[in-house]
Amino acid sequence: MNRRRPTLITALTLTAVAALTLSACGSDDSSGDNDKIAGADTDSGPSKSASPSPSPTATAGRPEVELPADLKLTFEEADTGDPVKDAVLSDNAERMRSVDAAIAGTDPEGKALGFYNTGKALEAAVSWVAQFEKANATVTGEVRYFDRKVTLDDKTSAVLTFCADESKGFSKDKKTGKVAETPVTKNSYVQYNTRLVKNADGVWQTSQIISTRGAAQCQP
Repeated sequence: MNRRRPTLITALTLTAVAALTLSACGSDDSSGDNDKIAGADTDSGPSKSASPSPSPTATAGRPEVELPADLKLTFEEADTGDPVKDAVLSDNAERMRSVDAAIAGTDPEGKALGFYNTGKALEAAVSWVAQFEKANATVTGEVRYFDRKVTLDDKTSAVLTFCADESKGFSKDKKTGKVAETPVTKNSYVQYNTRLVKNADGVWQTSQIISTRGAAQCQP
């Protein structure tokens, strides 16, 4: 009998940090509240009524990241006028989308997750997805990423900081479809500090990501 080959998510979950709560968006930080999306840094299937929407920025050689129709991610400051910085922003946006695609089941094998993440960021993202799987939950609503700032260290490394407005993003029970809506508080806003490295194929992969929920600089 043929045995099914383990997927990226299945294989890495065995070694990734399992203590993350449903809050850190696949980051190295585990603080936050459990009902908010942290689509950055991550079910086995989207709602039946939600058809997937393709990535608007997918390019040749990059996987097409699809999200369910009931989940919308918006990325501001996408065009800086600097082609290198714009490439960093674009690949980071796809990285954030890839985490939610893995959670929502539109990328059940985590192909995009492994494409846009490496090192500690990949381990954290896989653990983040596993937490949703364990809770039998998915993500829904809207998340806005803003104040995205790129600092180029050299030709192959960069630092990117940005904020997330998760006030309209929530977790959803996959079995019942019930959305865990929560009131808007300072913890609805998250600040991210990430490091990216450019691999041999020219992809800016996120290698480290730290989130701070309730950060003062991200409050409206």
